[in-house]
Amino acid sequence: MSLAARILAPNHAVGRAFDLAQPLFALALRWYVSWQFLKSGLLKVQSWDQTLWLFENEYRTPLLPPTAAAVLGVFGELVFPILLIVGFASRLSAAGLFAVNAVAVISYSHVLLEPGMEAALAQHVLWGFMILTVMVYGPGKLSLDRKGDIHIFAGKSAATEAR
Repeated sequence: MSLAARILAPNHAVGRAFDLAQPLFALALRWYVSWQFLKSGLLKVQSWDQTLWLFENEYRTPLLPPTAAAVLGVFGELVFPILLIVGFASRLSAAGLFAVNAVAVISYSHVLLEPGMEAALAQHVLWGFMILTVMVYGPGKLSLDRKGDIHIFAGKSAATEAR
């Protein structure tokens, strides 16, 4: 065994152990980030009058009238997280949730960019990177996307078809 192989052997062993955790990590990541938006959407639905007031007076949504922005925002906060939690159309759902997050930052930037609001902005940045992780790496093995992929082509996955 070469010196490099001996030095890297513990790294490979640790890597194999972490590889086993990837499906659970991906699931936990999807659940955590989805829950942040789902909570917000549920709160907005529960106090719709307050939600409309916020969209009319506090949030500065670009291009859309306040009521339309409220409806679309709540839709995005409720539908995309549910799809992401179960791992269905995960990359598209993540892209939708990324857009919801971006619009939230843009429409509330007059507050989020103020001194003292760094932690609130950092949360949105963290969520954005978590969502991008799903977009780039996929939802993981514990997802309906992965289960569905196995059955799409008469019992063969797309990866099997390509071989």
